[in-house]
Amino acid sequence: MSFFRDVSLPAVTAGFVAVLVGFTSSVAIVFQAATALGATPEQISSWMWALGLGMGLCSALPSLVLKKPVMVAWSTPGAAVLATAAAAGGFTLAQATGAFIVCALLMTAAGATGWFERVMDRIPMPIASALLAGVLARFGLDAFLAARTALPLVLLMLGAYLVGRRLWPRYAVPGVLAAGTAFAAANGQLHLAGVAFTLTTPVAVMPDFTLAAMVSLALPLFVVTMASQNLPGVAAIRAAGYRMPISKLITLTGVATLLLAPFGAYALNLSAITAAICMGPEAHEDPDKRYTAAVSCGAIYVVIGLFGAAVTGVLTAFPRELVVAVAGLALLSSIGGGLAVAVKDETHREAALITFLVTLSGLTLAGIGSAFWGVVAGALALAVQRWRA
Repeated sequence: MSFFRDVSLPAVTAGFVAVLVGFTSSVAIVFQAATALGATPEQISSWMWALGLGMGLCSALPSLVLKKPVMVAWSTPGAAVLATAAAAGGFTLAQATGAFIVCALLMTAAGATGWFERVMDRIPMPIASALLAGVLARFGLDAFLAARTALPLVLLMLGAYLVGRRLWPRYAVPGVLAAGTAFAAANGQLHLAGVAFTLTTPVAVMPDFTLAAMVSLALPLFVVTMASQNLPGVAAIRAAGYRMPISKLITLTGVATLLLAPFGAYALNLSAITAAICMGPEAHEDPDKRYTAAVSCGAIYVVIGLFGAAVTGVLTAFPRELVVAVAGLALLSSIGGGLAVAVKDETHREAALITFLVTLSGLTLAGIGSAFWGVVAGALALAVQRWRA
């Protein structure tokens, strides 16, 4: 099998870092959403089972087929929407499950009709690259802001990165992760006590379809997932230079969400941040072999799904500063590449910078994140420039 010939240590490390960053940065929000909907501990574990399997299979299988890095994640802003709406509206888990199914149907329709890909085709590459750079730059900033609370750890990891880039570029990120983990372990900052590996039993919830849940849960979940997750996800794919069947991938995430929704998979979507980790040169020097990083990431997601909260406990045992530092350093090349493409063409430079700054600002309006508003602002700026010319 070609995968075993193409796979390498940096690719596997990139897959692990993507999982580490994806889980630890937002798993608390998912837990909060499930708790707000009244989920029991067994049902929360079932959410991890459904989300892990959904993300893992939707990442690994298309990557193997296409030989390109396809990265699928859960909708982090979608979880925030669920947590907020559930607390305000008093929805039950059954009503939320019905909303998950409706959202999945809308996502499937968006992919099957091809309208979302047609919208993405109209976004110029400099704007898409600025969008991606704006999404990723916050992680770059957080990597150095972590020095406020863990200066020795961040300095050690930065030093390991610089030395690694100078002496063995392909293994720079594995070296950063190893150095950070060793430092954290030596200082008693890894909290692995009490983690028991037991298989998770999925728990199905019978959906209850109500108009209130459709309006307050399903529609906002669909909008924020498409605008705040899938839009920068496609931008990440195109900024990395890959051509993929976007409509089919969106349809795949919709169908996977539909099948797994009764077990807690509220919304699956294309990833941007973890995708950049697996699509960058740190994953593999050969772009045609970076799919192995996505496959590795998907395999780890499947293991997380099977063991649920136990593996989540292992991932969350890493210090927060270690996670944000390794994420920021691993994304430096992607941030630089995105900015380079964004400002290269003078005719798009100003609009691209506006897109970058609005996206980086973290602005949220009407429950929709800054990625969407960054594209809107950049498109308006570009339209005014062209009209004036």
